[in-house]
Amino acid sequence: MKKSIGTLVFFFSFSLVFCQSHSRTVYHLTDGWSFHRGDFVGAESPSFDDGNWSRVRVPHDWAISGPFDKEVDKQIVAIEQNGEKVPTEKTGRTGSLPYVGVGWYRTVLPQADLDNKKAILLFEGAMSEAQVFINGQKVGFWPYGYNTFHFDITAYLNPDSRNILAVRLENRALSSRWYPGAGLYRPVTLQLLNKAISVPIWGTTVTTPVVSEEYARVNVKTKIDGAKGRNLRVVSVINDLNGRVVGQQDRMFNNIHHFIEENIEIDQPNLWSPESPALYYAVTKIYDGERLVDVDSVRFGIREVRVTPEEGFVLNGKSRKIKGVCLHHDLGPLGAALNKAALRRQLQLMKDMGADAIRTAHNMPSSWQMDLCDEMGIMVVAESFDEWNYPKTKNGYNLYFDQWAERDLVNLIRCHRNHPSIVMWSIGNEVPEQGRADGGRIAKRLQDICHREDPTRLVTVGMDRITNAIENGFAPLLDIPGLNYRTHLYESAYKKLPQGFILGSETASTVSSRGVYKFPVVEGKNKTYPDGQSSSYDLEYCSWSNLPEDDWILQDDMDWVIGEFVWTGFDYLGEPTPYDEYWPSRSSYFGICDLAGIPKDRYYLYRSRWNTQENTLHLLPHWNWKGKEGDTIPVYCYTNQPEAELFINGKSQGRRKKDPSSRLDRYRLRWNDVIYEAGTVKVVAYNSDGVAVEEKEMKTAGKPAGLRLTPDRQTLSANGEDLVFVTVEVVDKEGNLCPTSDTPLTFDVNGAGRFKAACNGDATSLVQFQQPNMPVFNGKLVVIIESGEVAGDMVLRVKGKGIKTSLLRLNSQ
Repeated sequence: MKKSIGTLVFFFSFSLVFCQSHSRTVYHLTDGWSFHRGDFVGAESPSFDDGNWSRVRVPHDWAISGPFDKEVDKQIVAIEQNGEKVPTEKTGRTGSLPYVGVGWYRTVLPQADLDNKKAILLFEGAMSEAQVFINGQKVGFWPYGYNTFHFDITAYLNPDSRNILAVRLENRALSSRWYPGAGLYRPVTLQLLNKAISVPIWGTTVTTPVVSEEYARVNVKTKIDGAKGRNLRVVSVINDLNGRVVGQQDRMFNNIHHFIEENIEIDQPNLWSPESPALYYAVTKIYDGERLVDVDSVRFGIREVRVTPEEGFVLNGKSRKIKGVCLHHDLGPLGAALNKAALRRQLQLMKDMGADAIRTAHNMPSSWQMDLCDEMGIMVVAESFDEWNYPKTKNGYNLYFDQWAERDLVNLIRCHRNHPSIVMWSIGNEVPEQGRADGGRIAKRLQDICHREDPTRLVTVGMDRITNAIENGFAPLLDIPGLNYRTHLYESAYKKLPQGFILGSETASTVSSRGVYKFPVVEGKNKTYPDGQSSSYDLEYCSWSNLPEDDWILQDDMDWVIGEFVWTGFDYLGEPTPYDEYWPSRSSYFGICDLAGIPKDRYYLYRSRWNTQENTLHLLPHWNWKGKEGDTIPVYCYTNQPEAELFINGKSQGRRKKDPSSRLDRYRLRWNDVIYEAGTVKVVAYNSDGVAVEEKEMKTAGKPAGLRLTPDRQTLSANGEDLVFVTVEVVDKEGNLCPTSDTPLTFDVNGAGRFKAACNGDATSLVQFQQPNMPVFNGKLVVIIESGEVAGDMVLRVKGKGIKTSLLRLNSQ
């Protein structure tokens, strides 16, 4: 269990005594949990014996350790979003992991001085139908597994004895369209506030109504519990990240009702943007006479967002096209259990590709994810629901929508509205109500709630039935109409909609398996193969989707298309379209990166277009095609340069230029008539002046001889939860990647760290992530190492039959 004393201690040098006496105390309930799968009568009782339960850390996902089983949540359904009419057996739709059922968690709350304190228990996410008990008494219930919620447990605590927290969770079968995870998969905290006078959880709202490079006005609105009718002195301070005071107000508020409000002026502000994610802190100190009774702090950014027909999407006065990806909440081999290092790696890969935005599809985000987006400069569309009243799955959110939608939406907005990274709210994804008579009424109600809770942001919905949504008035009432696919309907929708712009809220859904190439190389819709893999020539997609080029042409040629969110940045567990009926297949193929976070070829296609700061030069396919000598093997090049020349064993295959008039040659360079011969492939890229600026080679690899181990960083924090991701590649004696290798490997970690998980990115693999052995998939996999609680060195040892053992030394501090 971790304890943080005082909100301010994280970023200012105030004394610990000061924070303990006058600010809030936050306990991070990480360690000391007992867990058991299955229901227990009386498990909520403080006298219940949980001595034989498992000991776990939170965040925790009870299902990710598997095993994979085709009978888990097997569904006989027709997937409406895929245009299916006849129900068929779907075995991997929710990841084939054992998330269905009941799980119990128990822990002892930390001993604390509860005199004059209000105790708030906050859950960032509990999957799902959470029932919370303190000392055997039920405190509350919250069904939606993706939301943040909190309870006041002051009245349930015993100040002079142990206090037992118990949580019962239940995941129903047929409750999800993807792997939802299971358990207390996001952080849990206990917060002690001043009982008489205090700012409640999410009680401070910071907005920036006036923004320019010369001047900004910061509005700080603070709710104060217990302040009604009082006269209080409030000191409001704006600090930059270095603790420097850049604005301040100090005044008396007489006869307070519930809120106080300050407007603070800042000269020469640093504006938040993806290119320069500047952040500030708004600190509110409340005095009752001379006594400091509470201190609250909120991190925020100064920025302005607007969308107009004339300018499109505008950030800080500058028009830009959104370059976004959709991200599911799972972290691949880690499951749904939240981890900051894994989130940071995921976001950094997208940022390096050139993405400047994410859409949290199709669920509410975590605070950690939004904190990182604030810090790294990534804009966010924060999504709320995948279902309203009409079910996509029998036991999905449709069971709770009428009773809980407003409460869930309010919590989403109040929890996250101070994050500058969030640029709009999404109230739904492909909800069937978009094509129904009452859909517009529901959409307006939800949008009105968003406007009431946060008047500063616009609202969108991802729509896949745009013709119906226009005809019944659903789409015209939205602030921002979002189209999921339907590129052929963009122009007609634009002409009929009153907003004057369209957002590609979900685009492409191109499918591929990393390192897999199929012949002949042709564009394919809903293409499947006997091995359950999709071709990485990036020409295959689903019946309802399209190639990246179809969206890019709209983005480039139509000013009224304000940006896109590609489905998806990473493969995720479940939804293995186009292999929903294929076993074994238990994760998606849509990702730009695979489930292990290894970039696919498509990563470099997007990078060549989006990353304008660095050169991109990438060749595909690999050049190990024994038995295909003399056959045609098309070669593609993804580059930001307009022209390139290809060489096979020194012989030129010709120069190719990007052709704006050709759909498939506008953004790629293709040599479709290359005759395969083993050896060396080289590409030379030329800039617009015809000058050679970069070249790249790949060679036909020999037999596997060794391993190359590449960590994403060398040093970890010795906090028991930090992670390092090590990419393991099988190479020949010359160091060339062996791109067809499926060599089984084993992993061992000694010292100040431990093996956490492994993943090879193969959607058809049934090897459990948590066991220390796995075959590589097309020459690669990723090993994840977790730090211990004590600083020191650690050694990863990777072994494979017939190849040299490799060691990697890391350290934690």
